[in-house]
Formats: sequence, C-alpha cells, structure tokens
Amino acid sequence: MSSPNDTSTQGTSTGGSSAPGGTGRRAPRGDAARGLSPSPLRTAGSFLLSRVQQIGIFIALVVIVLLFQGLTGGRLLTAGNVANIIVQNSYILILAIGMVMIIIAGHIDLSVGSVAAFVGAATGVMVVQWGWPWWLAIVVGIVLGAVVGAWQGFWVAVVGIPAFIVTLAGMLIFRGLTQITLSNTQITPFPAEYRQLGGGYLFPQLFPASTSPAEWITVGLGLLTLVLFVGSQLRGRHKRVKLGVEGEPAWWFWTRVGFGALLIVLLTYLLGIAEGSRGTPIVLIVLGALIVAYSVVMQRTRFGRHIYAVGGNRHAADLSGIRSKRIDFMLFVNMGMLAALAGIVFTGRLNSAGPGAGNLFELDAIAAAFIGGAAVQGGIGTVVGAITGGLIMGVLNNGMSLMGVSTDYQQFIKGMVLLLAVAFDVYNKRRARSLG
Repeated sequence: MSSPNDTSTQGTSTGGSSAPGGTGRRAPRGDAARGLSPSPLRTAGSFLLSRVQQIGIFIALVVIVLLFQGLTGGRLLTAGNVANIIVQNSYILILAIGMVMIIIAGHIDLSVGSVAAFVGAATGVMVVQWGWPWWLAIVVGIVLGAVVGAWQGFWVAVVGIPAFIVTLAGMLIFRGLTQITLSNTQITPFPAEYRQLGGGYLFPQLFPASTSPAEWITVGLGLLTLVLFVGSQLRGRHKRVKLGVEGEPAWWFWTRVGFGALLIVLLTYLLGIAEGSRGTPIVLIVLGALIVAYSVVMQRTRFGRHIYAVGGNRHAADLSGIRSKRIDFMLFVNMGMLAALAGIVFTGRLNSAGPGAGNLFELDAIAAAFIGGAAVQGGIGTVVGAITGGLIMGVLNNGMSLMGVSTDYQQFIKGMVLLLAVAFDVYNKRRARSLG
C-alpha cells in the first residue's frame, strides 16, 4: 500500500515523465487522478471542441445574419428580402451541391459557369427561336448538361488528365460555344412557364395577400417539413441508440433539433405569414428536394461512401475494389446536369440568355464548398455544409448591398472570408493531429 508521500510524488510527476514502475504511461491528471469521472461541463466542452468545425459554420451564419440585421436596421430579415436571397442565390446553391461532391473526391471543376451559360443559351434557342415547348427545352437542356459532363468525365477518368486542366479547357470551350450559339447577342423574352422555375412562386393566386391573412400553402409546407425533420431525427437517434453506436449526447441532440426546427418555423413565418410575404419560391422547392436527395446519397448509399473513400485515399480505395474511375466519371456527369439546371434557373430569372451569363459562377460555388467545411485535399465535406457556405456568401452580398457597400469592397471582403475559412480548416487539421 502506497504511503502519502508516494501519492504526492505521483501527483507531481505528470509533466511528461513516466509513471512509477517503468510502464511508460503518463500519470493521470485532474479528475482522473482523483479517481473521479469528468465533470459534465468538461465533457460538454470536449464534445463541442471535437465538433468545432461542423458547429462553427452554422454559428458563423447566425452571427452574420444578426450582424447585418442590426447594421441594416432590420431590413435583412424582411419577407421580401429573404425571398430575394433565396432566388438570387439559388443557382449558386445548386452548383455548390455538385461542386462539394467533386471536391470531396479530390477534384475541382472550373467550367460550371460556362456550362450553365451554354445550356441556358441552347434552351433559349430551342424555346424562343425554334418554338419548342418550354418543358421539352428544359429536359433536353439537362440531358445536354449530362453529355457535357460525360465529355469532361471521359478526359478525367479514362484518359487521366487532371480535372483542373480538363475543366479549365472546358471553361474556354463552352464559353466559346455559348457565344457561337447566341451569335454574341441576347435572346429574350422567354415564355412565362420557363421563367417560373427561376423566379416564380408556388400557386400565387390561391391565397392572395389582399384577401388572406397567410399564404396557407407555405404554412402547410412548413409544418410538413417540420414534422418530417423532427421525425427523421428521432428515428435516426432511436436506431443509433438501439445499435449502441450513438456518440452524440442527448443535450446536444435536442439543441441541434431545436435549432433546426426554429429555422424552419422562422422561414415559414417570413415566407407565408409576415407582412410582404409572397409565398414559396418554386426554386426553393427544387433546392429542398436536391438537398434531401443528395444528402441521402452521400450519407446512406454505397456510391456516397465510395466518393469519400476515393477522396480520402485513392490508392487504398482502388486496392479495396472501389472503381475510382467510374466514380470520377459519374461525378462529372452529375456536375454537368446540375450546371445545366443552374443555367436554366438563372436564364429564367433574368428572362434572358446572354453570352456573358455564368461569369465567375464556378468561383462562388467553390467558395461555398470550402467555406462550408470541404477539405482542400478531399475526403471531407457535406452537402448541408456547402449550402450553408453558399448562404453565408449570399447573406454577405445582400447585406453589403443593403448597406450601400461598393462592389470592390464586397469582392475584398468575400475573398477574406474564403481565406479565413480555409485557414480555419487547416488549423483544425493541425490541432487534430497534435492531439491525436
């Protein structure tokens, strides 16, 4: 049995020296040294530190929203302005979904802006000049985007040319094809049905503001989304607890669910009940469907797991039997389709297809992915994170415009935000390696 002096010696020899007995282990510290379990506060702090990267992006969005809400005198979170933020940034958010998947796999796509412009121009020719039905032009446009993606995927996956070079060439090729298709002129106007996808609202005549206290379709959709969100979170936690793999404390689970539910309720109020509300933008329905579908693909399917595996360690993925070239090819086909959809949305919102459309779209999509937590080396990132990053950029743009900040300062500030986001990612990785 150890004497008090022995105990004291052990308690003071924790500065990196071995414990008595020559085992090479560090002597326990703090609560562990006193034979106590860690305090709840310390446990909560350790958990939050382990999730700082995932939590930080959402905290940043909330802080930026609150900051501009104060600086603009409450104009940011008005019904009309929130709808404008959604509509004005919808095509960037669509591109960000595909871009984050490309980045997770360890690639980059510099051509998405030119592809969006090319498909917008092609559908404009189909609808305005050839007289095709609007729906047929949209379908053919998305198929055209898939063909473009297959073209680039062939050079990346089959020939083996780096994606940076292939898509840099694609940026020039499809910008040139856009100008050729349009003969360097704009095409306008588009049919009303075509324009609805980019700037229309869901059944605006059913509950007009002049006769109805609320836009009940939006309220109903919001309540349905709330029920489905809470239900899916509860089912997921019940399943993880049953399997014994739940690593999330109950307090954090309820905090996260409550925060998500609050956002849904707030958005429903702003779009369906608040003064000046116009209902649900059609593109928001499209975005919601894409976010849910691609989140499921990335988190719950073999294809999604293979994307993370290829980005994390391509050689190990190949040795384990994953067909990485096929993954690369399919990712670029998918990116082409999403770029086509973004081009159609953008063209419909502007009611015009022009040779300069889509300029710098690729940089905004890449910035959204990296601000949302994607890793430069690949293997890390989420669809929800990319959407959050895109919303941060959108709120920055909108807030600074409301304040009258000139475009030169806006570019500077957005560049600094991107740089700091990537620096934060690098810091977290170094910290994790030092602690591991």
